[in-house]
Amino acid sequence: MQNSVLDSYAILAFLFQEKGYEKVLALIEKAAETDQPLLMSAANWAEVRYMVERKVGPGRWAETRQKVLALPIEIIPVDQAMAEVAGEIKATPKMSLADCFAAALAKQRSCEIYTGDPEFRALEPEWKIVWLS
Repeated sequence: MQNSVLDSYAILAFLFQEKGYEKVLALIEKAAETDQPLLMSAANWAEVRYMVERKVGPGRWAETRQKVLALPIEIIPVDQAMAEVAGEIKATPKMSLADCFAAALAKQRSCEIYTGDPEFRALEPEWKIVWLS
């Protein structure tokens, strides 16, 4: 199984059983079976945190955090090289900075990106996008 990058959209869909969560669940199950973790940039991790807190309140973050950390997902720290790629992406298409970090990670690791966020359409066909919806 090839590594895959999850953006915050994918994790939030999984956590709140929103549209496309079945694809994320299947991917997580496959990652666990093959012992090959999925990837997420630390910038997207921050986005997951604030979105969870906005949606269900800060008191639920600790519980949600433990749930996500128990999944076969590796949180990849942002370094200067990733920031350079993310900055290059951000300079052209209209994408959030966190989405640019997901794309930068996918580019660095030659991975596909799981998302339902329409902002990623600007990256096709150069990036392999697996659409949740």
